[in-house]
Amino acid sequence: MAWIIIIIIVALVVFGYVALYNGLQTAKVYTEESWSQIDVQLKRRNDLIPNLVETTKGYAKHERETFAKVVELRNQMVQLPADAHEEKMELSNQLSSSLKSIFALAESYPDLKANQEFAKLMEELSNTENKIAYSRQLFNSSAASFNQKLMTFPSNFVARIHGLTKVDYLEVPSEEKNAPKVSFE
Repeated sequence: MAWIIIIIIVALVVFGYVALYNGLQTAKVYTEESWSQIDVQLKRRNDLIPNLVETTKGYAKHERETFAKVVELRNQMVQLPADAHEEKMELSNQLSSSLKSIFALAESYPDLKANQEFAKLMEELSNTENKIAYSRQLFNSSAASFNQKLMTFPSNFVARIHGLTKVDYLEVPSEEKNAPKVSFE
């Protein structure tokens, strides 16, 4: 009778361990998949940028520095290895800031603003920026779920045994945390 109880206890421990390990792996896969969604949107934006730059160049020839910076940042992003998450986010934030400069050009050039190709590209880029923001939120949610499993009992023991470590959250750049100044002068 004692052997049966020992076998049942060992089976429960093994099944519990397997369930905890599988839960950790599932959370890890969700985190990796959510990063992949960010990568997809960054690639989409990178593919749209050359068209936007070419469309805009004809209208704003003296804005070459802005165009050069956008192209340079895009090229740097494309060359980064797939696992360079922090570097990609840093360049992505810089690229978003530079794209805002190009979007602002439309206000200075009414002909550019009226250009249908430019309007279409602006809309696509704007939608892509929104998708990037959503994908970042999804990544942070997935990372929170994974990190929670790493910190709670008893899955923290299983995580430690398998060398699983905390995933860092994507943070908003400090310049975007500042409240915009509104003036009605």
